Amino acid sequence: MPYKRILTVCLSAFLLIATAASGDASTSPGAADAQRAFDWEIGAWRSTVRVLAEPLSDSADHWLQFAGTSTVRPLMDRRANALEFEVAGPNGRIDALNLRLYEPQAQRWSLTFVNMRDGLLTPAVYGGFRDGVGDFRGDDTLGGRPIKVRFLIFRPGPDEARFEQAFSADGGTTWETNWVAVDHRIRR
Repeated sequence: MPYKRILTVCLSAFLLIATAASGDASTSPGAADAQRAFDWEIGAWRSTVRVLAEPLSDSADHWLQFAGTSTVRPLMDRRANALEFEVAGPNGRIDALNLRLYEPQAQRWSLTFVNMRDGLLTPAVYGGFRDGVGDFRGDDTLGGRPIKVRFLIFRPGPDEARFEQAFSADGGTTWETNWVAVDHRIRR
């Protein structure tokens, strides 16, 4: 099993998962609103995750299943937050951290993911929320080749979020989804 690929996908996706949809679908990209874009996600969530075992390969699609929790904590007056992610399934576990930082000069968020197994940071993805959808993009490598990464966040309801990561090997012309996480808020 190509665990290094799975780890890369999980790390990148977690970066994206760390990103979340805007608290208000009508929020404009103004600085004050953009800085609060993740406020709705603060708290604990039940997460179910599907990860494509070998993204951007010629092999048949094989999806790995995981379930667990994610917890989002605010930092620095909510100009940053940290997402702790712990899921497990028949193919192992993913313990990860996602650091999200708001860049006021650029009026955008950067999302940086780290898998606790190796402690390495992935390249950040950058973006924000428009019309209720979070869109974050960046560059990375997979198997030694350069790729584009796209992370989308949807919020179908106040207590549910959907995160989708996709890779592109052709500069963003076509995308292959390789990570889908659905979160439901844990009420305490």
